[in-house]
Amino acid sequence: MSNEDLDQDAMAAAWGAALDDTDEIEAESFDGLDSEMAAQWAAMVGEPDVDGASEKAGNERILNQDEIDSLLGFDLDERSLNDTSGLRAIINSAMVSYERLPMLEVVYDRLVRLLTTSLRNFTSDNVEVSLDNITSMRFGDYLNSIPLPAMLAVYRAVQWDNLALITIDSGLIYGIVDILLGGRSSPAVRVEGRPYTTIETTLVSRMVEVILKDSETAFQPLSPVKFELERLETNPRFATIARPANAAILVRLRIDMEDRGGRVEILLPYSTIEPIRHLLLQGFMGEKFGRDPIWEGHLANEIWNTEVPIDVVLDEFEVPLGRILNLKVGETLPMTRGKDDAVVLKSSGINLSRGFVGQSNGKVALKLKSGLSRDVGKADIPGIG
Repeated sequence: MSNEDLDQDAMAAAWGAALDDTDEIEAESFDGLDSEMAAQWAAMVGEPDVDGASEKAGNERILNQDEIDSLLGFDLDERSLNDTSGLRAIINSAMVSYERLPMLEVVYDRLVRLLTTSLRNFTSDNVEVSLDNITSMRFGDYLNSIPLPAMLAVYRAVQWDNLALITIDSGLIYGIVDILLGGRSSPAVRVEGRPYTTIETTLVSRMVEVILKDSETAFQPLSPVKFELERLETNPRFATIARPANAAILVRLRIDMEDRGGRVEILLPYSTIEPIRHLLLQGFMGEKFGRDPIWEGHLANEIWNTEVPIDVVLDEFEVPLGRILNLKVGETLPMTRGKDDAVVLKSSGINLSRGFVGQSNGKVALKLKSGLSRDVGKADIPGIG
């Protein structure tokens, strides 16, 4: 073998050794990098550390989108006005809940029964009325949530001197018009893109008057009130009767007429029902606040049977203490009062009244000159000042 061949073999061996060393270095570097990436991944997904990575990182976890939505109180699939979870509950915590007004649900349960009968007579058809729910919300949020087209009736509570709203959706409007005009028993077809006609508005106003009349009857046992229809609106902006941030109570009623029907929503601002708020706070009809007749009767009976010590003061004057200490049996103290002068009636040191001393059935008696009063003092009695 020539020297040239030996030199080439030596160079190949040296080159191969160098490549082997490089592979080992890179393998070690990748092993370290893999361990670091595994530790970071474990920290993100909340799994145990890999190859003894940081133990603290395994206890932390990143929230996914569903958990973030749940924390904030938002649901992209179902947005509900009644949602009270997460931060939405904190934001709306200042609002008064209708559950603090238990009599309100009793009133509208009665309204449901009355409306069922009244609307059957009004439409000459089989009508079923049901109460969906009663919620509290802000007035501005409700106006923004009204599905258009719809008709809004603004009415006034005369005795409460304030306004309220009734919203009737388009399905119920076309259903009522169809029934009252003798339409066939088929689902009502909603016509979009046109305003309500005069006939439709007139028929809906008659139905609203029926609802208001039954509402008066429902509130009658609690507080007499008269509801007067002021106007009908199709634009929610023209039906603004309160500030957007004001709290209100929303009552949702469902009216079904065989294959037709819709929803009626009654909105009562809290300012409207404020005059009868103390009545709506009752747990049952006729509940009394601040008075207990049984306890009052018991207390009055005990007072009548209580014995009170009475003193009649014939006269009062000042005497030196030394003379009082030197009093002897048989001495007399002259009085400055005459037999016709008034004396004072006292109880526990309190002046109650004045009167004159006399006799009745052989006993000493006192004839009162005036009624009982704690204002009787020495200045009121002659000779005493």
